Amino acid sequence: MRVTKAIKAEQLALLEEHYFDAKPALEYTNEFELLVAVVLSAQCTDERVNIVTKRLFPALNHPAKMLEIGVTKLETLIKDCGLYKSKAKNLIATCHILVEQYHGEVPREFDQLVKLPGVGRKTANVVVSVLFGTPAIAVDTHVFRVSNRLKLGIAKTPEEMEQKLQKAIPKEKWAAAHHWLIYHGRRVCKARKPLCETCFLNHLCPSAGKV
Repeated sequence: MRVTKAIKAEQLALLEEHYFDAKPALEYTNEFELLVAVVLSAQCTDERVNIVTKRLFPALNHPAKMLEIGVTKLETLIKDCGLYKSKAKNLIATCHILVEQYHGEVPREFDQLVKLPGVGRKTANVVVSVLFGTPAIAVDTHVFRVSNRLKLGIAKTPEEMEQKLQKAIPKEKWAAAHHWLIYHGRRVCKARKPLCETCFLNHLCPSAGKV
């Protein structure tokens, strides 16, 4: 199947129809909490992150407060989140920068965010789109997998996929499409056993039944 612009538009229309109410699964109450939650979500499920942050955020919902406990104590609080040593080190380093350079606030610009320890393109894109309404496409494992299978974008790296999706998706829908693709990856287009037979996109997917 040759995936044309028209087919991509139809794929996106159906994704929007089915996941129009898609929203971030991470739980947070302020900008700093979302930044921390997204950093913790690397190689960890959102469900696990929400368990961890429920015990973390009531007391540590500001960078100055997190700085007070230090790396070792933070490690114990996020130990069940995976990669906890590097995440704790990066978060404390990020808290230093937020307090010293940004008065404890989360910077609004992508270029400022990616300079923070432990903050890559995906995390920065999530933060600017969810918190500040900046058009952005965050490419996680679900977005990368589903987009390649649909040939909405064909790429070998997340950064390349981000560029491909920016061309395939109208700019005003970048942030929403990120959530549509995540929902579809979790519910239908799963990594090991995609539910191709019952997928509402199977007639538009060149990978249907071939994975």
